[in-house]
Amino acid sequence: MTEVQARADRLVELLVERELDSLLVTDLVNVRYLTGFTGTNAACVVTPGQRLFLTDFRYVEQAAQQVTGFELLPAGRELAADLVPRLAGRAGFDDAHLSVRTHAKLAEKVEEGVDLVAAGGLVERLRQVKDEAELAAIAAASQLATAALERVLERGLGGRTERAVALELEAEMRSAGAEDPSFPSIVAAGAHGALPHAVPRDVEIARDTLVVIDWGARLDGYCSDCTRTVATGRLSDAAREAYELVRDSQERALGAVRAGAECRAVDAVARDLIEAAGHGEHFGHGLGHGVGLEVHEEPRLTKQADGELAVGNVVSVEPGVYLPGELGVRIEDLVAVTADGADVFTSFPKALLTVG
Repeated sequence: MTEVQARADRLVELLVERELDSLLVTDLVNVRYLTGFTGTNAACVVTPGQRLFLTDFRYVEQAAQQVTGFELLPAGRELAADLVPRLAGRAGFDDAHLSVRTHAKLAEKVEEGVDLVAAGGLVERLRQVKDEAELAAIAAASQLATAALERVLERGLGGRTERAVALELEAEMRSAGAEDPSFPSIVAAGAHGALPHAVPRDVEIARDTLVVIDWGARLDGYCSDCTRTVATGRLSDAAREAYELVRDSQERALGAVRAGAECRAVDAVARDLIEAAGHGEHFGHGLGHGVGLEVHEEPRLTKQADGELAVGNVVSVEPGVYLPGELGVRIEDLVAVTADGADVFTSFPKALLTVG
């Protein structure tokens, strides 16, 4: 049995826990997680005794190549009508992803004795804990992305626009085998770096400033996510202090990542240090988030987060300090929670790097 096939078995355990007779999975990311299918129209139904996969004519051959452990059922392009006979008893559906329109169609046509039950988050609960195949894919994506940035920085930043650097970075990742970037790459220099989700501009990167670079690669469906802040020359004392503060807080937070650690407590390790330095108002986002088939998943490392980290979680650790009108600093690593701590996927150094 492959690791992908084993995921449906673990899902059945959750169905029993929730007293569900079947679960309808329509979100394509969750379908891929359970079946390996990468097309754009599919759904699956999981019961304690059956694994059913539905797609339309365009993807039947593709599904035959990619999907194992599920009975393949050709369906119409709108899958709802063909799904109805496959649901049984207390039939769970993902209320976070199933549209109101599709739910109405299902409710209208389900057979007597079938009760549609909101059951969102069950597959996502499984996805929080990565298996060995997932960890290997994320590690490979991280290595690919790191090597791409190294190649870009070897050519320097001086005289180039933020947008040109971002496009070259994405091209490097694709040429090395990435399916695409995990998200639109961020390259933000000087005061523009004070925007956590800055969009690269057609503006030349200045000398003697900080540049925030946030990038990631998607490989075999899995994402990487990393941020580094580099210098383009001499920096002010305030810029250097901000950099070292973020670096210190990030490394301390990494040291707090372990199985059983409260998510909000890990966030507090970095946040308390930044607040003590007088920059609490300049660190407005959470410390991190889960990464996997999507670049933002559970668990979350925030002030309000519930729950604890578990072995197999993959999370980003990315404190930042953003001074409006002046500069921004963010340093981010992607880490896997292990039985005795955490494995850092990112190999790019964190000592302040100056790039001409």
